[in-house]
Amino acid sequence: MRELDALVIKAKKDHQLLEELIKQNEFYILKTASKVTHRYITKSDDEWSIALLAYSQAIQHYEYEKGSFFSFAELLIKRRLIDYHKSQVKYNPEVSVDPIVFDTEPDEEDEDIPIKMAVAEQVSIQNNKDLKYEIEAANKCFSVYGFTFMELSKCSPHAKKTRKACSEAINYLLINPVLINELRCSKQLPIKMIENNCKIPRKIIERHRKYIIAAIEILSGEYPYLAEYLRYIREENKL
Repeated sequence: MRELDALVIKAKKDHQLLEELIKQNEFYILKTASKVTHRYITKSDDEWSIALLAYSQAIQHYEYEKGSFFSFAELLIKRRLIDYHKSQVKYNPEVSVDPIVFDTEPDEEDEDIPIKMAVAEQVSIQNNKDLKYEIEAANKCFSVYGFTFMELSKCSPHAKKTRKACSEAINYLLINPVLINELRCSKQLPIKMIENNCKIPRKIIERHRKYIIAAIEILSGEYPYLAEYLRYIREENKL
């Protein structure tokens, strides 16, 4: 083991040796990253790049008094991956959806609770990359309207009556694709049209503008996972 430690010391000044050590220990780096994250890591994962950089930094900063190089490298990889996941906390709403994003105050009479719980359970699976891609795509879509995915929890309707009014507005646009095209071109809700045709107070439409736009884009786009959260909107249209 000390022979490896000596090679690491030499690699600090020998770029070719450094590259050889990295190449020879790719399996170790992947194994360590998988151990830290508690899931299988491949070279296509972000964690691989972070662990690889941490391993390289471990070589650059290693000294004999730090003990075994592998132990030091594992500690550094662990720290870097923990820091990385902490930095992602603010993006959690974009990669892990909670039912309250679209319905901040579900009650016991909410018929969609089983659906939302089922989707929430599905979302909790780390390897659900399709859902992650949907959220990233939706977030890009929302950005052109001036808001982000994480803002939806703050602008979703609370009261059942308000939610029903928003559903009527959303359904009205969904059956009028011309208005959806107008929305996408102007980036503005046709508030007057909705107000006149649905008899919904302008104040409600303006207050929940982001929610309405998000629902329209999700339900009229290719977002099958996210659409599960908004199934009640379609159902209310049938009542």
